[in-house]
Amino acid sequence: MTNELTEITVIGDDSTGIVAQFTSLLFERGINIEDIDQAVRDGLFRMTTTVDTSEMVCTEEKLREDLLELGDELDVDVQVRFPADRETQQIAVLVTKESHCLEALFEAWTNDELGADISVVIGNHDDLQPLAEQYGVPFHDVGDEKGTPDEEELLDLLAEYDADLIVLARYMRILSPNVVFRYEDRIINIHPSLLPAFPGARAYEQAVQEGVRIAGVTAHYVTTDLDQGPIITQRACDVRDDDTRADLKQRGQPLEADALLEAVRLHLNNDVSVHRGRTSLRDDADGYQPGLTRDAQRANPDRPVDGLGDALSEGGDGAEITTESDDD
Repeated sequence: MTNELTEITVIGDDSTGIVAQFTSLLFERGINIEDIDQAVRDGLFRMTTTVDTSEMVCTEEKLREDLLELGDELDVDVQVRFPADRETQQIAVLVTKESHCLEALFEAWTNDELGADISVVIGNHDDLQPLAEQYGVPFHDVGDEKGTPDEEELLDLLAEYDADLIVLARYMRILSPNVVFRYEDRIINIHPSLLPAFPGARAYEQAVQEGVRIAGVTAHYVTTDLDQGPIITQRACDVRDDDTRADLKQRGQPLEADALLEAVRLHLNNDVSVHRGRTSLRDDADGYQPGLTRDAQRANPDRPVDGLGDALSEGGDGAEITTESDDD
Protein backbone atom coordinates (compact mmCIF):
# COMPACT_ATOMS: atom_id res chain seq x y z
CA MET A 1 0.00 0.00 0.00
CA THR A 2 1.39 3.42 -0.92
CA ASN A 3 0.93 6.72 0.89
CA GLU A 4 -1.68 7.83 -1.68
CA LEU A 5 -4.13 5.01 -0.98
CA THR A 6 -6.76 4.66 1.74
CA GLU A 7 -7.24 1.40 3.62
CA ILE A 8 -10.66 0.24 4.87
CA THR A 9 -10.95 -2.80 7.14
CA VAL A 10 -14.23 -4.48 8.03
CA ILE A 11 -14.42 -7.06 10.85
CA GLY A 12 -17.46 -8.97 12.11
CA ASP A 13 -19.49 -12.15 12.10
CA ASP A 14 -19.57 -13.85 8.72
CA SER A 15 -22.79 -13.17 6.82
CA THR A 16 -23.89 -12.67 3.23
CA GLY A 17 -24.06 -9.27 1.56
CA ILE A 18 -21.32 -7.47 3.48
CA VAL A 19 -18.92 -7.20 0.56
CA ALA A 20 -21.61 -6.07 -1.88
CA GLN A 21 -22.90 -3.30 0.37
CA PHE A 22 -19.49 -1.82 1.12
CA THR A 23 -18.26 -1.97 -2.47
CA SER A 24 -21.52 -0.38 -3.67
CA LEU A 25 -21.08 2.47 -1.20
CA LEU A 26 -17.57 3.10 -2.52
CA PHE A 27 -18.69 2.95 -6.16
CA GLU A 28 -21.46 5.47 -5.55
CA ARG A 29 -18.89 7.94 -4.21
CA GLY A 30 -16.55 7.67 -7.17
CA ILE A 31 -13.94 5.63 -5.31
CA ASN A 32 -11.82 3.15 -7.25
CA ILE A 33 -10.97 -0.14 -5.53
CA GLU A 34 -7.31 -0.99 -6.06
CA ASP A 35 -7.23 -4.20 -4.03
CA ILE A 36 -9.65 -6.22 -1.94
CA ASP A 37 -8.88 -9.20 0.28
CA GLN A 38 -11.28 -11.31 2.35
CA ALA A 39 -10.90 -14.08 4.88
CA VAL A 40 -12.99 -16.02 7.39
CA ARG A 41 -11.52 -17.75 10.42
CA ASP A 42 -13.52 -19.32 13.25
CA GLY A 43 -16.67 -17.58 11.99
CA LEU A 44 -14.99 -14.15 12.02
CA PHE A 45 -15.07 -12.24 8.72
CA ARG A 46 -12.39 -9.80 7.60
CA MET A 47 -12.32 -7.62 4.49
CA THR A 48 -9.41 -5.31 3.76
CA THR A 49 -9.94 -2.90 0.88
CA THR A 50 -7.31 -0.57 -0.55
CA VAL A 51 -8.92 2.29 -2.46
CA ASP A 52 -7.99 5.44 -4.35
CA THR A 53 -9.90 8.33 -2.80
CA SER A 54 -8.17 11.07 -4.79
CA GLU A 55 -11.21 11.64 -7.06
CA MET A 56 -14.07 10.77 -4.71
CA VAL A 57 -17.16 12.97 -4.78
CA CYS A 58 -17.38 13.49 -1.01
CA THR A 59 -15.11 14.63 1.81
CA GLU A 60 -13.02 12.30 3.93
CA GLU A 61 -15.18 13.10 6.94
CA LYS A 62 -18.36 12.21 5.03
CA LEU A 63 -16.89 8.94 3.74
CA ARG A 64 -15.79 7.90 7.21
CA GLU A 65 -19.20 8.79 8.60
CA ASP A 66 -21.00 6.78 5.90
CA LEU A 67 -18.75 3.75 6.33
CA LEU A 68 -19.19 3.73 10.10
CA GLU A 69 -22.96 4.12 9.71
CA LEU A 70 -23.08 1.14 7.35
CA GLY A 71 -20.94 -0.81 9.80
CA ASP A 72 -23.46 -0.12 12.57
CA GLU A 73 -26.30 -1.29 10.33
CA LEU A 74 -24.49 -4.56 9.55
CA ASP A 75 -23.13 -4.98 13.09
CA VAL A 76 -19.49 -4.98 11.97
CA ASP A 77 -16.46 -2.93 13.00
CA VAL A 78 -15.02 -0.55 10.40
CA GLN A 79 -11.57 1.07 10.40
CA VAL A 80 -10.65 3.77 7.89
CA ARG A 81 -7.05 4.91 7.42
CA PHE A 82 -6.60 7.92 5.15
CA PRO A 83 -3.10 8.80 3.89
CA ALA A 84 -3.04 12.09 5.79
CA ASP A 85 -4.47 10.84 9.08
CA ARG A 86 -1.15 11.59 10.77
CA GLU A 87 2.34 12.69 9.85
CA THR A 88 4.07 10.44 12.38
CA GLN A 89 3.07 6.81 12.64
CA GLN A 90 2.44 5.29 16.05
CA ILE A 91 4.02 1.99 17.13
CA ALA A 92 2.63 -0.30 19.82
CA VAL A 93 5.19 -2.82 21.08
CA LEU A 94 4.00 -6.08 22.63
CA VAL A 95 6.40 -7.81 25.02
CA THR A 96 6.67 -10.63 27.54
CA LYS A 97 9.92 -10.85 29.53
CA GLU A 98 12.89 -10.67 27.12
CA SER A 99 14.22 -7.12 26.72
CA HIS A 100 16.72 -7.19 23.84
CA CYS A 101 14.31 -6.41 21.00
CA LEU A 102 12.53 -3.69 22.97
CA GLU A 103 15.89 -2.13 23.84
CA ALA A 104 16.90 -2.06 20.16
CA LEU A 105 13.62 -0.36 19.22
CA PHE A 106 13.97 2.21 22.00
CA GLU A 107 17.57 2.98 21.00
CA ALA A 108 16.61 3.50 17.34
CA TRP A 109 13.65 5.66 18.40
CA THR A 110 15.71 7.93 20.67
CA ASN A 111 18.28 8.32 17.88
CA ASP A 112 15.53 9.43 15.45
CA GLU A 113 16.13 6.40 13.23
CA LEU A 114 12.52 5.20 12.98
CA GLY A 115 10.58 8.19 11.68
CA ALA A 116 7.77 7.04 13.98
CA ASP A 117 6.86 7.18 17.66
CA ILE A 118 6.69 4.31 20.13
CA SER A 119 3.47 5.34 21.81
CA VAL A 120 2.88 2.38 24.14
CA VAL A 121 4.36 -0.88 25.38
CA ILE A 122 1.89 -3.62 26.22
CA GLY A 123 2.93 -6.75 28.07
CA ASN A 124 1.38 -9.98 29.24
CA HIS A 125 3.72 -9.70 32.27
CA ASP A 126 5.01 -6.56 33.96
CA ASP A 127 8.74 -7.46 33.84
CA LEU A 128 9.62 -4.79 31.26
CA GLN A 129 7.62 -1.97 32.80
CA PRO A 130 10.77 -0.37 34.33
CA LEU A 131 12.44 -0.30 30.89
CA ALA A 132 9.43 1.42 29.32
CA GLU A 133 9.26 3.92 32.18
CA GLN A 134 12.97 4.67 31.70
CA TYR A 135 12.13 5.90 28.19
CA GLY A 136 8.95 7.70 29.30
CA VAL A 137 6.63 5.35 27.38
CA PRO A 138 3.31 4.20 28.92
CA PHE A 139 3.25 0.51 29.90
CA HIS A 140 0.14 -1.63 30.29
CA ASP A 141 0.01 -5.20 31.59
CA VAL A 142 -2.92 -7.08 30.04
CA GLY A 143 -1.98 -10.56 31.28
CA ASP A 144 -3.28 -12.55 34.22
CA GLU A 145 -1.03 -14.38 36.69
CA LYS A 146 -0.27 -17.01 34.02
CA GLY A 147 0.40 -14.41 31.34
CA THR A 148 -2.82 -15.07 29.45
CA PRO A 149 -3.73 -11.72 27.84
CA ASP A 150 -7.12 -10.05 27.89
CA GLU A 151 -7.49 -9.40 24.15
CA GLU A 152 -10.44 -7.06 24.53
CA GLU A 153 -8.30 -4.84 26.77
CA LEU A 154 -5.47 -5.19 24.26
CA LEU A 155 -7.69 -4.03 21.40
CA ASP A 156 -8.96 -1.10 23.47
CA LEU A 157 -5.37 -0.01 24.13
CA LEU A 158 -4.35 -0.36 20.47
CA ALA A 159 -7.31 1.85 19.55
CA GLU A 160 -6.62 4.33 22.36
CA TYR A 161 -3.00 4.79 21.25
CA ASP A 162 -3.92 4.84 17.54
CA ALA A 163 -1.48 2.06 16.64
CA ASP A 164 -0.39 2.10 13.00
CA LEU A 165 2.06 -0.75 13.51
CA ILE A 166 2.20 -3.50 16.12
CA VAL A 167 5.64 -4.97 16.84
CA LEU A 168 5.87 -8.28 18.69
CA ALA A 169 9.23 -7.89 20.45
CA ARG A 170 9.47 -11.49 21.69
CA TYR A 171 5.82 -11.48 22.73
CA MET A 172 5.26 -15.10 23.71
CA ARG A 173 1.57 -15.43 22.97
CA ILE A 174 -0.42 -16.25 19.85
CA LEU A 175 -2.77 -13.48 18.73
CA SER A 176 -6.29 -14.55 17.80
CA PRO A 177 -7.98 -13.69 14.47
CA ASN A 178 -9.92 -11.03 16.36
CA VAL A 179 -6.66 -9.06 16.66
CA VAL A 180 -4.82 -10.18 13.53
CA PHE A 181 -7.71 -9.43 11.17
CA ARG A 182 -7.91 -5.84 12.41
CA TYR A 183 -4.24 -5.18 11.69
CA GLU A 184 -3.59 -7.17 8.52
CA ASP A 185 0.00 -6.63 7.28
CA ARG A 186 0.55 -4.28 10.23
CA ILE A 187 1.85 -6.76 12.82
CA ILE A 188 5.52 -7.74 12.68
CA ASN A 189 6.91 -10.65 14.69
CA ILE A 190 10.44 -11.94 15.21
CA HIS A 191 10.84 -15.72 15.28
CA PRO A 192 14.09 -17.45 16.32
CA SER A 193 14.55 -19.68 13.28
CA LEU A 194 14.97 -19.48 9.54
CA LEU A 195 11.32 -19.96 8.70
CA PRO A 196 9.69 -22.06 7.41
CA ALA A 197 12.04 -24.34 9.39
CA PHE A 198 11.24 -24.84 13.08
CA PRO A 199 8.01 -22.89 13.58
CA GLY A 200 6.31 -22.73 16.95
CA ALA A 201 7.86 -22.97 20.39
CA ARG A 202 11.48 -23.74 21.35
CA ALA A 203 12.88 -23.05 17.89
CA TYR A 204 16.52 -22.89 19.06
CA GLU A 205 16.17 -26.28 20.73
CA GLN A 206 14.65 -27.71 17.55
CA ALA A 207 17.64 -26.45 15.56
CA VAL A 208 20.14 -28.09 17.94
CA GLN A 209 18.22 -31.37 18.02
CA GLU A 210 17.99 -31.56 14.22
CA GLY A 211 21.72 -30.99 13.86
CA VAL A 212 21.53 -28.12 11.39
CA ARG A 213 24.76 -26.29 10.60
CA ILE A 214 23.10 -22.93 10.00
CA ALA A 215 20.31 -21.44 12.12
CA GLY A 216 18.93 -17.96 12.33
CA VAL A 217 15.97 -15.67 12.85
CA THR A 218 13.07 -14.35 10.77
CA ALA A 219 11.03 -11.17 10.97
CA HIS A 220 7.66 -11.66 9.33
CA TYR A 221 4.15 -10.29 9.12
CA VAL A 222 1.69 -12.06 11.41
CA THR A 223 -1.20 -14.00 9.92
CA THR A 224 -3.73 -16.36 11.46
CA ASP A 225 -1.44 -19.27 10.51
CA LEU A 226 1.28 -19.62 13.13
CA ASP A 227 4.73 -18.51 11.88
CA GLN A 228 3.65 -18.69 8.23
CA GLY A 229 3.26 -15.00 7.48
CA PRO A 230 5.17 -13.19 4.70
CA ILE A 231 8.89 -13.04 5.46
CA ILE A 232 10.48 -9.58 5.62
CA THR A 233 14.06 -10.06 6.87
CA GLN A 234 16.29 -12.91 8.02
CA ARG A 235 19.66 -13.30 9.72
CA ALA A 236 21.81 -16.45 9.96
CA CYS A 237 24.47 -17.89 12.25
CA ASP A 238 26.54 -21.07 12.50
CA VAL A 239 25.58 -23.94 14.78
CA ARG A 240 28.63 -25.52 16.38
CA ASP A 241 29.04 -29.16 17.33
CA ASP A 242 28.81 -28.56 21.07
CA ASP A 243 26.15 -25.83 21.00
CA THR A 244 23.36 -26.03 23.53
CA ARG A 245 20.01 -24.29 23.27
CA ALA A 246 21.37 -21.59 25.60
CA ASP A 247 24.44 -21.07 23.40
CA LEU A 248 22.36 -20.68 20.27
CA LYS A 249 19.90 -18.40 22.01
CA GLN A 250 22.71 -16.13 23.19
CA ARG A 251 24.10 -15.96 19.66
CA GLY A 252 20.64 -15.45 18.18
CA GLN A 253 19.31 -12.65 20.37
CA PRO A 254 21.39 -9.86 18.76
CA LEU A 255 20.26 -11.18 15.36
CA GLU A 256 16.63 -11.08 16.51
CA ALA A 257 16.94 -7.41 17.47
CA ASP A 258 18.74 -6.54 14.23
CA ALA A 259 16.33 -8.35 11.90
CA LEU A 260 13.26 -7.01 13.70
CA LEU A 261 14.53 -3.43 13.59
CA GLU A 262 15.30 -3.73 9.88
CA ALA A 263 11.82 -5.10 9.18
CA VAL A 264 10.23 -2.24 11.11
CA ARG A 265 12.24 0.31 9.12
CA LEU A 266 11.23 -1.31 5.83
CA HIS A 267 7.56 -1.20 6.83
CA LEU A 268 7.56 2.36 8.14
CA ASN A 269 9.30 3.64 5.02
CA ASN A 270 6.82 1.85 2.73
CA ASP A 271 9.75 0.02 1.16
CA VAL A 272 8.18 -3.44 1.46
CA SER A 273 4.87 -4.67 0.09
CA VAL A 274 2.94 -7.92 0.37
CA HIS A 275 1.39 -9.76 -2.54
CA ARG A 276 0.01 -13.29 -2.46
CA GLY A 277 1.79 -14.18 0.74
CA ARG A 278 5.22 -12.88 -0.27
CA THR A 279 7.01 -9.62 0.35
CA SER A 280 8.93 -7.59 -2.20
CA LEU A 281 11.15 -4.56 -1.86
CA ARG A 282 10.45 -1.36 -3.71
CA ASP A 283 12.80 -0.91 -6.68
CA ASP A 284 14.51 2.12 -5.16
CA ALA A 285 14.70 0.68 -1.62
CA ASP A 286 18.43 0.91 -0.95
CA GLY A 287 20.56 0.55 2.15
CA TYR A 288 18.69 -2.36 3.75
CA GLN A 289 19.95 -5.79 4.74
CA PRO A 290 17.01 -8.17 4.26
CA GLY A 291 19.25 -11.26 4.31
CA LEU A 292 22.96 -12.03 4.33
CA THR A 293 25.60 -9.42 5.03
CA ARG A 294 27.85 -8.38 2.15
CA ASP A 295 30.76 -10.24 3.77
CA ALA A 296 28.70 -13.43 3.85
CA GLN A 297 27.65 -12.96 0.25
CA ARG A 298 31.27 -12.56 -0.83
CA ALA A 299 32.21 -15.72 1.06
CA ASN A 300 29.78 -17.83 -0.95
CA PRO A 301 31.41 -19.73 -3.85
CA ASP A 302 30.34 -18.74 -7.35
CA ARG A 303 31.98 -21.65 -9.28
CA PRO A 304 31.46 -24.16 -10.71
CA VAL A 305 28.21 -23.37 -12.49
CA ASP A 306 26.41 -26.12 -14.43
CA GLY A 307 27.36 -25.97 -18.12
CA LEU A 308 30.44 -23.80 -17.64
CA GLY A 309 32.82 -26.70 -18.35
CA ASP A 310 31.02 -27.56 -21.58
CA ALA A 311 31.25 -23.95 -22.71
CA LEU A 312 34.99 -23.88 -22.06
CA SER A 313 35.61 -27.22 -23.79
CA GLU A 314 33.97 -25.84 -26.93
CA GLY A 315 36.49 -23.08 -27.05
CA GLY A 316 34.30 -20.41 -25.58
CA ASP A 317 32.59 -19.77 -28.88
CA GLY A 318 29.42 -18.68 -27.16
CA ALA A 319 27.43 -21.74 -28.21
CA GLU A 320 24.06 -21.91 -26.49
CA ILE A 321 23.90 -24.60 -23.82
CA THR A 322 20.65 -26.21 -22.74
CA THR A 323 20.59 -28.14 -19.47
CA GLU A 324 17.94 -29.88 -17.44
CA SER A 325 17.72 -29.38 -13.71
CA ASP A 326 15.62 -30.62 -10.84
CA ASP A 327 15.06 -26.92 -10.03
CA ASP A 328 13.39 -26.20 -13.38
